[in-house]
Amino acid sequence: MRRWLRVFLGVVLGAGTALVELVFVLSAGLALTGLLILPRLRARAASPAFAGAQAMAELERRRLAKYLDSSHAGRPDGARALRYLAVRCAVGLLGAIVLALIAYGAVGMLVELVELWITVGDPLEGRSGIEKFWLTVYLIVFCSVLGFLSLTGLAGVAVMDRALGERFLEPDRAEQLRQRVEQLSTTRSDVVAAIHEERRRIERDLHDGVQQRLVALGMLIGRARRAGDGDRAAELLRQAHEESQEILRDFRDVAWRVYPAALDAGGLHPALAALVERAGMPVELRYEVARRPAVEVEAVAYFVVSEAVTNAAKHSGAGIVTVRVDREEGWLVVRVDDDGAGGASVRGAGLSGLARRVAALDGKFTVDSPVGGPTTIVAELPCG
Repeated sequence: MRRWLRVFLGVVLGAGTALVELVFVLSAGLALTGLLILPRLRARAASPAFAGAQAMAELERRRLAKYLDSSHAGRPDGARALRYLAVRCAVGLLGAIVLALIAYGAVGMLVELVELWITVGDPLEGRSGIEKFWLTVYLIVFCSVLGFLSLTGLAGVAVMDRALGERFLEPDRAEQLRQRVEQLSTTRSDVVAAIHEERRRIERDLHDGVQQRLVALGMLIGRARRAGDGDRAAELLRQAHEESQEILRDFRDVAWRVYPAALDAGGLHPALAALVERAGMPVELRYEVARRPAVEVEAVAYFVVSEAVTNAAKHSGAGIVTVRVDREEGWLVVRVDDDGAGGASVRGAGLSGLARRVAALDGKFTVDSPVGGPTTIVAELPCG
């Protein structure tokens, strides 16, 4: 019922805007046609006409998105918008006729019933039970058929409205190719920037972590060699052994952040399970993907979860993180929620790198993190 009510409101608004659009299209058409013999004035008249057509087409695009569940990202040029309005006003007027017929039928039936009741009285009075039964059945069937025809007319107008939106408000083939080229150029630059940033991060991890521990290990071994006391040398060697274990752990962490070996061994699910165990905070994992995605999709999904969990543990003060991985109509959807303080931004250093990784696969990356929380990070990756 709620959906039908929205469609009904959308058709009603479309019928109202159709009258305005009809007047505008006729005025613009007459102005442009009348100025064919004056090319200089025609150019001046075309600019405001096309600008007005684009503004009205934008209003129609919003109406379609709000009431008819038909979203269109295109912004047609002036001539294309004017052609759209010329066709759409006919559909809107058709909707107005359907609405007028529905109103006329409902009001006419109500008036006839009231007049019959006043002049004749109870129409069922004095009739047998069989006659009352068949008269009731007739009225129910008659009203049901009229109701069905009315709904069918409204649905037909809504379908034509959506079809026109797809035809005129979506970019044409040339515009789609141009946008795709721009998107690929941007994605390529983002991938290069992400690789450069990843190299710098690995260099910092090795320089600030592993290298410092190796220097400390060398100093401990040197002190052990110079120690004259056997007990002192043994203690220094014990410390050196512990330091070597820490170095191995740091090496594993760096290698894991570059590419987790668990992805090759068992796929995304065991890799995320290992990440949850090492998170250092409560993390709830819900993995509901039956068929394993491609390796490159798994890698990006893993790094999205890893970075989101790390940010929640270090910066948000979250008590629990929930990770959900689902497959929906050819998309691998990764959703990470935490109950922390919020305030995360996709323009931040870590999340912007994730956005570039996701964009490299033609995916979608969104961050919803109002101040005060909670934070929701969603990555949608195409997986066929």
